Amino acid sequence: MAQFGTVFCDNIAIVHYKDGSWQQPALEPLAPLSMHPAAHVLHYASTCFEGFKAYRWDDGKARIFRLHDHIARMQRSAESLCLPIPDADLLATMVLDLVARQIDDIPAPPSSLYLRPTLIGTLENIGAAAAATTEATLFVLASPVGDYFGDGAQSLKLLVDDQRARTTEQLGSTKTGGNYAAALGPTLAAKARYGADQVLFCPNGDVQETGAANFLLINDFEVITKPLDTSFLHGMTRDSILKLAADLGYSVNERNFTVDELLHFASSHEAALSGTAACLSPVGCLVYNGEEIMVRDGKPGPNTQRLRSALQDVQYGIAPDSHGWLTEV
Repeated sequence: MAQFGTVFCDNIAIVHYKDGSWQQPALEPLAPLSMHPAAHVLHYASTCFEGFKAYRWDDGKARIFRLHDHIARMQRSAESLCLPIPDADLLATMVLDLVARQIDDIPAPPSSLYLRPTLIGTLENIGAAAAATTEATLFVLASPVGDYFGDGAQSLKLLVDDQRARTTEQLGSTKTGGNYAAALGPTLAAKARYGADQVLFCPNGDVQETGAANFLLINDFEVITKPLDTSFLHGMTRDSILKLAADLGYSVNERNFTVDELLHFASSHEAALSGTAACLSPVGCLVYNGEEIMVRDGKPGPNTQRLRSALQDVQYGIAPDSHGWLTEV
């Protein structure tokens, strides 16, 4: 399969906001957007997005994972950026209609259809740096995808940065492109210098997240991860893994922990990244102060695989959806 996120379905769901209300949504052939060079998004980054997946089961129907939770998060992101807040039923209908139209393009598990609702400010005003956009476009892209990292569940290498944050504290829980742009430079530098896959941002020694995923420590009895606050993204996969871990008898410990604690736990705990694209990906090596530190034996651990499988079994229809996470199409 082609590189993650580079192949797209033939149609797009789209709707415009103007004169104080959302207009009639439509399914249209995928084509470049027409946008004025003065559009608010191009100058003042008025944009947010979501990412989630639809899976095609053996019965020929599709199931969308945590659709309504992702819509609620997008509404929060829009509010934090002073964008027009998408109507939940409107956006849900757009997603459902698009998935129904493209259902034959959904590859069999473990592949899926990645869905990317995106909201952009389109007000034509380059003097609006201190004003909210009053016009916007909301669209949904669909992309058949395989595994995000390409090598499946191979262990990742993280550079531990105990100085910088991934983004600003007030926008950490907002899913906006600027946060990913802020992490890009440090991530590329870490790849070039250390061969790292991601940077684990730990400002002032507080372990937070990587540029594209939440971070967890796991052993046979517990899962440790940072408690929710505005400094980092409230990942839906993170939430799903924690709920499934509790179902399986793990103690879920949401608490702050430091880089020193992380390094201490490296010999006894598995480490993993969670995200819609990454699912639950094992971490085998940490780089700190130029030194490589193995996480256990450097190989994918059994608890990470157990939790990953528990999540995928729900998504693929192998295990029951006891939390009501799936929306049938």
